[in-house]
Amino acid sequence: MKKFIPTVVKLKFRVIKRQITDLKFISKNRFAKKRPQENVSGFSITIEQEIKKGTFLENKIHNLKLAFKTINEICIYPDELFSFWKTVGYPSEKNGFKKGRNIVNQKISEEVGGGLCQLSGIIYHTALTANLQILERHNHSVDIYSEEDRFTPLGADATVVYGYKDLRIKNNTDFPIQFKIEIEGSHISCSLNSHKEIEEHHVTFNTIDKGKKTEVVTFIENKKVAISFYNKLRS
Repeated sequence: MKKFIPTVVKLKFRVIKRQITDLKFISKNRFAKKRPQENVSGFSITIEQEIKKGTFLENKIHNLKLAFKTINEICIYPDELFSFWKTVGYPSEKNGFKKGRNIVNQKISEEVGGGLCQLSGIIYHTALTANLQILERHNHSVDIYSEEDRFTPLGADATVVYGYKDLRIKNNTDFPIQFKIEIEGSHISCSLNSHKEIEEHHVTFNTIDKGKKTEVVTFIENKKVAISFYNKLRS
């Protein structure tokens, strides 16, 4: 029966279901809010990545800039949660987003809002380096890159799907923090800024060949914090 339900109806159901879950388990005041007057600075941890050329490159950069403009205005106080989708909102054409490349059902496809996973991924990687508490993160279902094309370590990704998969990070420090994203030329950078110094941790991604799958174990220093599995890309 599920296959006969329109996609838009499924999405509305998923969004409502998550909203109910949030009301039940998470105080409304715990989510970081837009605070454009805040400008946290003094210390920072920065991750930089290349934006690879390809189909829909201009659209991808457009989507990235539209999304991180809002993220840059979020100040996350101690014990508050950063939610990618609560910050960015629904990535629709009505909200200004364009078509880009996405992975759907283990295949590369075209979707409105495509390319945003590089933004969520670089935020996740930065959060790992700062040893922030990751409450929700999902890896991609497949690894579509060769080692020559890879712009970030396998295991450092964080796929986001509106209504289904979010990236949620808790500020487990005792001071406000702020993600600041910039794009210069063919590179994107994510800085985690703060008034007090944040210890920069060593993050490693250990890859294990499992035949049809690849397993990646993520460590912060010597502590295991995540396990990700990737299938081979289907043609």
